[in-house]
Amino acid sequence: MSKADLIVGIQWGDEGKGKMVDMLAQNYDIVCRSQGGHNAGHTIWVDGVRYALHLIPSGVLNPKAINIIGNGVVLSPESIIKEMEQFEHLEGRLFISDKAHLNLEYHAQIDQAKERLKGDKAIGTTGKGIGPAYAEKISRTGFRVGELLNPEKLTNDIIAYFEENRAIFDVLKIATPTKSELFSTLKSYKDKLEPYIANTTKMIWEAIDQDKKILLEGAQGTLLDIDHGTYPYVTSSSCVSAGACTGLGINPKDIGIVTGIVKAYTTRVGNGPFPSEDFTDEGQKIAQIGKEVGVTTGRARRCGWFDAIAVKHAARLNGCDQLSLMKLDVLDGFPRVKICVAYEIDGEKIDYMPSNLEGVKPVYEEFEGWDSVVGCREFEALPENAKKYINKIEELTGVKVGIISTSPEREDTIIRG
Repeated sequence: MSKADLIVGIQWGDEGKGKMVDMLAQNYDIVCRSQGGHNAGHTIWVDGVRYALHLIPSGVLNPKAINIIGNGVVLSPESIIKEMEQFEHLEGRLFISDKAHLNLEYHAQIDQAKERLKGDKAIGTTGKGIGPAYAEKISRTGFRVGELLNPEKLTNDIIAYFEENRAIFDVLKIATPTKSELFSTLKSYKDKLEPYIANTTKMIWEAIDQDKKILLEGAQGTLLDIDHGTYPYVTSSSCVSAGACTGLGINPKDIGIVTGIVKAYTTRVGNGPFPSEDFTDEGQKIAQIGKEVGVTTGRARRCGWFDAIAVKHAARLNGCDQLSLMKLDVLDGFPRVKICVAYEIDGEKIDYMPSNLEGVKPVYEEFEGWDSVVGCREFEALPENAKKYINKIEELTGVKVGIISTSPEREDTIIRG
């Protein structure tokens, strides 16, 4: 039997998983998405054309690959239908788990209303309804994709749910949809999505038994994980490698090579602690050169230096066999670059990631910069100072940097043996 290789984000998301999955997917039969919703955004550049994916797995750009959206995903029918319009001939190439939970319009309305009520204590969510959809899943009051196949019953169940929670919806100023409008919407979702709804767990098991090559991808990043991230400034699902098992219905023994995706620096969207954030002109320069704007929200990303303590922690948590270092070219031309090599809390220096990052200060080590890595496709072709930077990352994290991206283009990638 084959094993499923896994791509996982090691920082706060936006690490460049899309490019890596797209590149690697050329060698896989099946690409599976295990968690998250359309709050995720994967940017892929192929031959100068930019693709922004939110729910569809990044393997969609490999015409031979089958793409699976697993049960751990919360699916917005409206978003997936719009996204599917970018591509032709998806039938037979895209499958959606009948056990994935629905993320409907009222989930986004709840999300946005609760963020407004929190005022300056808002988490900084995308407002896409992800949290409320997962909350209903956990409280066993949610609705699943398979229920779209009977839109009349689903309509009645959703109307009943609104009536049961009338007081809450009134406080949040969310109106109950009319039965006819809701049925019409759900019926249109069924008509467009029915050919893609399937028992995806059974599909993946059969693929493993048949020695198919399978690649698993998640959304967001480890430091946004609901259990292991910087709570409460996290997402609502399990972003770590173990989450791929529950999100797709496979067991830990089915997992093969785990590749952790990291940027050559660090970014974060939304609120919450970020020890290596740079508030100077250099942080702004990284943001400008790296085009650090959220694919899903358009929000500016907070930028800072590579945090080796956080990456070492996340790599251990995920069982990473290797790191894939993305956007190294963004640091081209900086006279000096930094790596956070330790934390300081209340005057004490520590070399591990505490459960609470509030009040943590970074301890940096500086390195000489380099001219340009753009277009380098062999490790030996990199400038000496860039090699030293990569070697230091390996030393500090204890994980090999097996893949290095030197530009947004698919082919500008170094694969180290």
